[in-house]
Amino acid sequence: MKILGIDPGLRTTGFGIIHKQGHKLSYIASGTIKTPDADLPQRLKVILAGVSEIIRTYDPDCAAIEKVFVNVNPQSTLLLGQARGAAICALVHADLAVAEYTALQIKQAVVGHGRAQKQQVQDMVQRLLLLSGMPGTDASDALGVAICHAHSGDTLATLGGLAPALAKKGLRVRRGRLVG
Repeated sequence: MKILGIDPGLRTTGFGIIHKQGHKLSYIASGTIKTPDADLPQRLKVILAGVSEIIRTYDPDCAAIEKVFVNVNPQSTLLLGQARGAAICALVHADLAVAEYTALQIKQAVVGHGRAQKQQVQDMVQRLLLLSGMPGTDASDALGVAICHAHSGDTLATLGGLAPALAKKGLRVRRGRLVG
C-alpha cells in the first residue's frame, strides 16, 4: 500500500510517500510545495495543483494529513486551515481515503512520545525509513504523517469493524475510551 502524507502550510506544504508491505515501511518520495508571495487564492491554487500533481505522479492508495492546531494568532489558524482545505480537496477529488491525525498522535507514532521536538521527528523518520540523508523539516513532518497512518490505519480498520458489535452491547467510544 502506498501512503501519501501531507503536512499543510500556506507558504510550504510538505509531502511524503511511503510504501507499506506487512510491517515493513519503505521510502518512495518526499518534498515540498512552495507557494509564491501572492494573494491567498493564488496560494491555495498552487497547493491544490501541487497535491493533484503528486497524486498523478505517484498514484497513492490512501492519504493522511495533519490536523490544524489552534494557534495563539487566530488569523494564522484560519489561514492554515484554508491551506489544509485546499490539500484535502485535491485528495478527495482523486477519490483517496483521507485520515487525519493531530501533531501529538504523529509524534507519538514516530518518536514514542507526543512532546518530541522537530529534530527528534526528523531523526526517527530517517531511521525508520533507512534514509541516507536527513529530509527537510516539512518533508520529514509529512513522512511522519504517513508513518503514523501506516501504524494506525490497521488499528482504525479493526476498531471500525468492531463498532457494530460494541454498539449492540450498549458500548461506545467517548474521548478515546470505551464506555457503557
